[in-house]
Amino acid sequence: MENSPLFNAGKGAVFTNQGTIEHDASIMSGENLNAGASTGTMYVKNPITLAHSIMTNSEHVFLSREGAEEFAKMVNLEIVEQDYFYTDFRFNQLKKQKNSPSKFGTVGCVAMDINGNLAAGTSTGGMTNKKWGRIGDSPIIGAGTYANNKTCAISCTGSGEYFMRSVVAYDISALMEYKGLSLKEAVFKVIHKKLPSIGGDGGLIAIDNKGNIVMDFNTPGMYRASINKDGEKNIAIYLE
Repeated sequence: MENSPLFNAGKGAVFTNQGTIEHDASIMSGENLNAGASTGTMYVKNPITLAHSIMTNSEHVFLSREGAEEFAKMVNLEIVEQDYFYTDFRFNQLKKQKNSPSKFGTVGCVAMDINGNLAAGTSTGGMTNKKWGRIGDSPIIGAGTYANNKTCAISCTGSGEYFMRSVVAYDISALMEYKGLSLKEAVFKVIHKKLPSIGGDGGLIAIDNKGNIVMDFNTPGMYRASINKDGEKNIAIYLE
């Protein structure tokens, strides 16, 4: 999805106030709680691949900007010019919204493998017209991304400042682990009760360690799709 201009991640990501395109991404393994994340990169073609390389090829979890770019080159990831990420659609959004930052989506994925291991990944260009090196929840483990084989895997989208304050992804896992809530119950409590109580909106996709899938949101719609072990697909935008 980072290679498609239709999504706010990789090619087709939104523009900053300075007319640049900056990417954030994170990934986490539920098997061993290993994780990798990067923020503010401008030349790495696939930021989620960078996040995975940080997770698997370094002793660190979170790298930023020039340091993340330097690491990407060291592990031979594909580097491109800013022009690669440009789309007329996103540039026109910047011109229309020069007076106010605006969120335009996040790309996320959660999965369970054949061995029952969970994983979550999130990638985004952030907010249109963002300033001052703003970082949202997407690259922050526990806020926008979390995975733990004991509970669930979560990837979030929405008003990042509120997802960070609520530590949404980890909070759902904690409600399952410490209070015994089901994934559906925990997601409902956080997305429809806790998050709106402080003014936050958005949603998430999630899968628990039994293979149950939840895709919930408190906004009019959220682009989403899932497929289970039997090959049954679910594709939707609005409430069903």
